[in-house]
Amino acid sequence: MDGTTQPKPDWKIGVDIGGTFMDFCALETVSGRVASLKVLTTPDDPGAELLDGMRLLAEREGLDPEAVTRFVHGTTVGINTIIQRKGAKLALVTNAGFEDVIELARLRMPDMYSLFCHRPDPLVSRDMVFGVPVRMRADGSETLAPDAGAVADAARQAKAAGADGVIVALLHSWRDTTQEAAVKAMIEAATPEMFVFTSSEVWPVIREYERTSTAILNGYVHPRVAGYLTALESRLEAQGVPAKAMLTRSNGGLMSAGQGRRDCVSMLLSGTASGVIGASWLARQAGEARVLTLDIGGTSADFALIVDGEVQYGTDEQVGEFPLHIPSVSVSSIGIGGGSIATLDAQGVLRVGPESAGSNPGPACYARGGTRATVTDALAVCGWLGHSDMAYGQLKMDVGLAQKAVGTIADQLGRSIEETAQAILDIAVSEMFVEVEKMCSRAGVDLRDFALMPFGGGGPMLGAFLAHELGMARVIAPRRPGVVSALGGLVADLRGDFIRTVYAPLADETLPQLRAEFDALAEEGRDWLTAQGFKGTPDLRLSADMRYAGQSFEIEVSLSPDWLDATDEIAAAFHETHKRIYDFEDPDGKVELVNLRLSALGGGPKPEFPVSRAAEAEAKAVRHVPVWVGDWCDVPIYDREDLGGGAAFDGPAIVAQEDTTFVVPAGARAQVDAHLNIHLILAE
Repeated sequence: MDGTTQPKPDWKIGVDIGGTFMDFCALETVSGRVASLKVLTTPDDPGAELLDGMRLLAEREGLDPEAVTRFVHGTTVGINTIIQRKGAKLALVTNAGFEDVIELARLRMPDMYSLFCHRPDPLVSRDMVFGVPVRMRADGSETLAPDAGAVADAARQAKAAGADGVIVALLHSWRDTTQEAAVKAMIEAATPEMFVFTSSEVWPVIREYERTSTAILNGYVHPRVAGYLTALESRLEAQGVPAKAMLTRSNGGLMSAGQGRRDCVSMLLSGTASGVIGASWLARQAGEARVLTLDIGGTSADFALIVDGEVQYGTDEQVGEFPLHIPSVSVSSIGIGGGSIATLDAQGVLRVGPESAGSNPGPACYARGGTRATVTDALAVCGWLGHSDMAYGQLKMDVGLAQKAVGTIADQLGRSIEETAQAILDIAVSEMFVEVEKMCSRAGVDLRDFALMPFGGGGPMLGAFLAHELGMARVIAPRRPGVVSALGGLVADLRGDFIRTVYAPLADETLPQLRAEFDALAEEGRDWLTAQGFKGTPDLRLSADMRYAGQSFEIEVSLSPDWLDATDEIAAAFHETHKRIYDFEDPDGKVELVNLRLSALGGGPKPEFPVSRAAEAEAKAVRHVPVWVGDWCDVPIYDREDLGGGAAFDGPAIVAQEDTTFVVPAGARAQVDAHLNIHLILAE
């Protein structure tokens, strides 16, 4: 022995829970070893699968829970609560005479092309909305102070009607939060057993509908999210994990679990956002600046764009049937996943999704009780799946059960089982194609300049087929595509978003206000990072929502704090951004500033994965199996563990690995890079 002290193992774990699996990505920093795992979800007891995953990591990888120094978790508890409408019963306290704000919304139909569409029922029913005599003007002056007796009566009526909590949303609280804070204190004094949120503490933005609906979403999921996080921390403590749980947020950043108990609305899209963050990190490693990400799980397919290496953000993402008005990674979703069920409608037309078999009972080929044909069953019938165990040995494929399930539909259609299975796959791909085309039209991008990065359990199975339909020439399959969302938690930074409504013309006399608001936002951002435990130098990013005078809506424009001493740079940035989006600018037009935004980022060290030495050589297949591609033909199977840097092969082929299966179509050429990503060049 040389007497040197060996460094202690240090584990960092990212966890993401989806509709079918909980994914684990664990990095042991001393050796650089990466371990990944999938565990079937337990819908009746969300979070219980965490214990199974930690136990398996200990048994298979030697994980010591006491050596876990970082634990990051992405969850679907919040969004599932909204989709299933299983949240808290809420009351809304607002200004007398303005009780219909959430029902009126923006007076738009959800689908302008459908005469039969209807807006979703509000999460707060009309009989649970209470108007109280209180009023503030738009300039912040108070014309009617809140009446403590009237507020207490409203609170007691809400409690008697079964309310779990109360949302307080008053006119112009973006200007001054005093009235909302006073009403909240009155409610808490009258009914201390109910939780209370004000719209200004959740997201203090102008426009009462957006502010009110965001606060309602936060309150609706609060009890279930808070209960889930409490149970999560208890389970980690019972396992002996010393690391405090961190959560992925809709904005692609992180926050503490303690923050998540109150700031529930900011984690509604945590899983989908985390996947995009993980994909962008992998894309930078692979040298790709323009990427379309495709995340297919058991229930849905999620799409996002990475442009010039940057994740795209928005403020009007959909959460179930409702808009989310806080900053979020821009993700478009459709109800097509590996568990999506194929059915015949009343006219005998084959449909796929949005109903999903989930993890219980799951696709028929999982042999867990499912009997209805799914996308996964169609892949098994066509021969792309069923040649090895799935999900790290937890699932054994039964192709016979898949054939039986698909055969039921085939008999009704009068077609062969293989033709029916291929039709299911074609429909799934075409449904995704339509959604991607809509997203790209809104973003104004040409996908022929992009590479597709498929991940999730189902992304690598269907990704190359979708890329071909979209006219894309390149596909990148990461080394562990099945756990990219869990990886995203390991590479994400702390990120807090803050907003101040300015609502003023862009003029020299506005500059002192802008500087003061920025200073206040910067202080708030630094304080937030400190509360999350960050001790480094923060990265403060400033932007503003701006518009031409007379426009109804604004666009977000990136700004530099150095520009707050002169209007020319701010105006030039706005004109340039407006022209890029709409191909139009009016340099002489009057410009208005509506909101000032600040993102406070706290970056940390990123994991370093081993790099393979690339030496180009033709890969060797493990064996050949029959696959249906219009007819049966023998296709080589490659083991992902055998594909080192520089390995190459031609399609059609199957790449089998523990977390998913990568399908390579005919005419494609595959090459493995030094980071063990598989790059496909597709035939035209």
